[in-house]
Amino acid sequence: MKKSLLLTTVLLMIGLVGIQSVSAQFGNRFGRQRSTVPQAQPTPKEPEPITAEGVVNERMPSITEALELNPFEEAVVRTTLTKYVQKKLELQILKLEPKKMQEEYERLGKLQNEELKAGLPEDKYQAYLELEKNRFKAKKKKKKKKKNKE
Repeated sequence: MKKSLLLTTVLLMIGLVGIQSVSAQFGNRFGRQRSTVPQAQPTPKEPEPITAEGVVNERMPSITEALELNPFEEAVVRTTLTKYVQKKLELQILKLEPKKMQEEYERLGKLQNEELKAGLPEDKYQAYLELEKNRFKAKKKKKKKKKNKE
């Protein structure tokens, strides 16, 4: 009985040493393995397309501050701007001819202004129009300065 137990133990030890040496030479089947298939480089992520909400969220802090809007007025401006910015983005996707595109932009601008006029007090609506007007002038001045420098 002792001999069989001793023989079993010796065989078990030899087996473990043998498995260990084989796995050292040929790699461990249960461990981390290297793939023979080359891994492709991850493709860079494309920038996310601009959304109407993103555009409006960028503009709202300056609009709210300049016009001193209360929460209700801010919600009116935010929803109106989001609605019409979305429509303008959809127009850009359609890629209409330039004259038609300009007409549609003007039409959407008028509709947007009508909604804002209905949702804001007159003084804040006029302040919004002035703010919008000044932004466009500031952009034109910057372009002129750049042209003069070149």
